[in-house]
Amino acid sequence: MGLKYIWDTNTVIYYLQRSFTEAGQELMNDIINSYQPAISVITEIELLCWKTATENDLAVLNSFISDSLIFELEIGIKQKTIEIRKAYNLKLPDAIIAATAISMDLTLISNDRAGFNKINSLKLLNPYANL
Repeated sequence: MGLKYIWDTNTVIYYLQRSFTEAGQELMNDIINSYQPAISVITEIELLCWKTATENDLAVLNSFISDSLIFELEIGIKQKTIEIRKAYNLKLPDAIIAATAISMDLTLISNDRAGFNKINSLKLLNPYANL
């Protein structure tokens, strides 16, 4: 399995809760069956801080996280985060996630249209909008 996508926090939650439309869920199933899931360390932290998660939710999250490649904050990602934050005034977690996607040449899967759409160099897939 190769790497092509990096998952935003909202995408992981929507996928695991089966909150996508049938077509969106099918798209995400195809992605997860074809490519190893990858997440930013920020997504990992946000997932594990999910306040309304049940014990079952946490077990499913931990399983997803253990199956995922997690990108830590390396120097290249930090430098790209600074550039993005200065240029687009994104919240720091979003800037780190976007910088990770750009630095690793991955497509970000997210439903967060407000912030990420501004970044021209970011490859973005929105499972809701692309169906």
